[in-house]
Amino acid sequence: MKSISVTSTFSVYDAIEELPKEVQDLMIQAVEIRKKAYAPYSRFRVGAALQLDNGKTVLGSNQENAAYPSGLCAERVAIFQSGAIYPEAKILRIAISATGDDKEVAEPIPPCGACRQSIAEYEFRQDMPIEIYFMGAVGKIYKSNSLKDLLPLTFDKNFL
Repeated sequence: MKSISVTSTFSVYDAIEELPKEVQDLMIQAVEIRKKAYAPYSRFRVGAALQLDNGKTVLGSNQENAAYPSGLCAERVAIFQSGAIYPEAKILRIAISATGDDKEVAEPIPPCGACRQSIAEYEFRQDMPIEIYFMGAVGKIYKSNSLKDLLPLTFDKNFL
């Protein structure tokens, strides 16, 4: 038997004001769209803002459903919408903000596993990394240079 080691590196910003201006604007949009999430069951709201290479920004918030598997996370709402409206555009970066209705989250909240797999699909499709910035309601922001930092052992079309 042998072992492998997988290491990821993230940049950490202490506040939105430390982010590059275009990323600040994107994160502010993620925070605003988060407030429009439909989250009556979890009471956990997530907002995502995507910046595309065509200059467009696409927003998404989580949309829950009483039949729990039928809901969608904010990241997938935004990603699928961008794929539908701008199928040729590449996603440059994603900003994500999350918090609870009953508890303000001050820790960075990364995408869930299903969202990571969806982001991976688009990273493979566009053959270009996607920067991912994520935060809670307040506090530090983590930056991943690629989905591969969050999901280093990916499943993709090459396995099919």
